[in-house]
Amino acid sequence: MALPLTTALGAAAAPANPLVEIYRDDWLLAVHKPAGLLVHRSPIDRHETEFALQYARQLNGGEHVYPVHRLDRPTSGLLVFARDPETASTLGKALMAGQVSKSYLAMVRGWAPEAGLINHPLREHATDRRCKDEPQPIRDAASRYQRLATTEIAVEIEGYPVSRYSLLALYPETGRKHQLRRHMQHISHPIIGDTNYGRTRHNHYFAERFGGGRLMLAATGMTFQHPATGEPLQLHCEPEQSFVQVLSIFDQLPPLTAQ
Repeated sequence: MALPLTTALGAAAAPANPLVEIYRDDWLLAVHKPAGLLVHRSPIDRHETEFALQYARQLNGGEHVYPVHRLDRPTSGLLVFARDPETASTLGKALMAGQVSKSYLAMVRGWAPEAGLINHPLREHATDRRCKDEPQPIRDAASRYQRLATTEIAVEIEGYPVSRYSLLALYPETGRKHQLRRHMQHISHPIIGDTNYGRTRHNHYFAERFGGGRLMLAATGMTFQHPATGEPLQLHCEPEQSFVQVLSIFDQLPPLTAQ
């Protein structure tokens, strides 16, 4: 009689953990989250079964971890968890008080100004799709940016003989949902790969050229006062390979983790 498959071949191997540990101490766990992975369950994505939260718990020896901030699903990069509720509360209050600095890298359409401040209020998103028609409050929102590099490629995408792009460092000063993506759309420099706020033809071009599309937004740094020791803590995270691959259209690039 044939043996059951699990007996004949052994138990199925557990899937590899997609998170890469960047920093750990007795209170905090910082990881790199790949693009496409949700941080935790949400009413919008009820069908999903994989979350950064569960993988971070694996890295934490099976013990609970507590997310202290969020990254959009298509955004890759630095994600910080607290390892106990008290640390989560302390760091969460620091975030609400604007005492945590975050930095991102983004590739956008067009040649953006060298630097600027986008002070543009944003309407909140409904947390439940069933409430999407109800009016949501408008909140103040501010983001700073600095241009790091520009390039021009001889490809006609929207009726122009060449197409221009910029690499930006982005520094959100508030924490509204999709803030950086909406702010870059607001100044007419949408982020490449953004299916909600971007330009479809540019998104399609890069998806075809590099064999798959992704949002060109990566969380690369976070600075805050350590919630337990009080010492300044600076965390840095290199962008993942799929992000760096698209940046090959630039002739020269600055260091990608020194922002």
